[in-house]
Amino acid sequence: MATVTQPEVIDIRPQPRQEQFLASSADIAIYGGAAGGGKTWSLLLEPLRHIENKDFGAVIFRRTIPEITKEGALWDEAGNIYPLLGGRQNKNEHFYSFPAGAKISFAHLQYETDLDAWRGAQIALIEWDQLETFTEKQFFYMLSRNRSTCGIQPYVRASCNPQPGWLADFLGWWIDEHGYAILDRSGKVRWMVRENDVTYWADTREELERAHPNSIPKSVTFVVSTVYDNEILLKKDPSYLANLQALSFVDRARLLGDKQRGGNWKIVPAAGKIFNKSWFEIVDAVPAGGTTVRFWDLAATAKKMKKDDPDFTASVKMKRVRDIYYVLDCSAEQIDPAKTDDAMKNTASQDGPTVAQRWEHEGGASGKRDNVHIVTMLVGYDGVGVPPQGDKITRAKALAAQSLAGNVKLVRGAWNEMWLNHMHGQPDLPHDDIMDASSGAFNELVSMETDWSGAGGEHVEEYQNPWR
Repeated sequence: MATVTQPEVIDIRPQPRQEQFLASSADIAIYGGAAGGGKTWSLLLEPLRHIENKDFGAVIFRRTIPEITKEGALWDEAGNIYPLLGGRQNKNEHFYSFPAGAKISFAHLQYETDLDAWRGAQIALIEWDQLETFTEKQFFYMLSRNRSTCGIQPYVRASCNPQPGWLADFLGWWIDEHGYAILDRSGKVRWMVRENDVTYWADTREELERAHPNSIPKSVTFVVSTVYDNEILLKKDPSYLANLQALSFVDRARLLGDKQRGGNWKIVPAAGKIFNKSWFEIVDAVPAGGTTVRFWDLAATAKKMKKDDPDFTASVKMKRVRDIYYVLDCSAEQIDPAKTDDAMKNTASQDGPTVAQRWEHEGGASGKRDNVHIVTMLVGYDGVGVPPQGDKITRAKALAAQSLAGNVKLVRGAWNEMWLNHMHGQPDLPHDDIMDASSGAFNELVSMETDWSGAGGEHVEEYQNPWR
């Protein structure tokens, strides 16, 4: 007797907190407030309830196309779900069409001028992945495109992570004075109208209709979620929680935050929060082996008058042995370019040819010219200009995370207090040159393909600081 093979049954269902979000009847429902709560998956699931409607259309926005198509992002996740329900993908135009005629599109709004392309559009369901990355103008303009002739009441769904700004203000009723979600208000609905770029709120629709008879109220809710609500993720990838715990202080407060209340919406980089003096151990010796880099942050002008306060020419010498980073030396002077050349040559000579010399390679013709000049000047040394990636705080995040974990140590020297005070005071201080040089050295050490095993960790050597 032939064996009948039963078709595989794939069970797709939301977890409890996702179900609360997906069950909301609010016109605008926003989900998240921390990393790892299953936000993207929830957005992908929401449109599927309407795929039997031939005239239904949804658009899921991300700020840029690469954020849609990168490994494991929206497009990849959609590919794991939508074909199971008959969805056919159009890779060139980034949409899925379904047998009944429904369509789910993926689009970007990198700039506010991109809104022009959506004039006249009618979109029954608009979804925003990482709403905090969009501007207030983008959100409220597209709300005017949220209309429908397919028989489905138009509505909006969004995911978000905490970040100070317009979205934090918009969700203010759901967030306490310390920046965390108010659990008793999570999932509760309020009503709002928008007039002359001002948002007015009330607890009931009727209250707004009386106060603003010419505007149509919309209902809004916020459902908080955390990585602890995503049991499937924690079971499948236990290391993800460790990754969140290893973030820098500010990012960890935003993306991991409180186990129940989610991330902090009000925390901002401030003195002692990016770097803190208490995180750094001062040692007298460092292990042998490893690799050493000195990174320069170069100023353009010298200090000429007492009231002048130009940028500093700063350098930081850092060594990596296995997974520990040792700050060996720091210098900072307000000197002109000619004296900077002398300082770089003299310091490279003192460091020796085994220490890589790096500096920030600015863009444009002048940046290229300066880079060639420095490379020529440091002939005989491992000297390379490094193009900056991202803003200064972003470049410092990886160093901050390792510092918080206790993996960055200082070799005892006269410069220690200067370095600690500078790093602790960021970003409130008028200068950030030492921080830039420190993060530059750290990021170079991370990027180098080197054997970090050192010399077995048994032998230690005394580091003689030439600037003592």
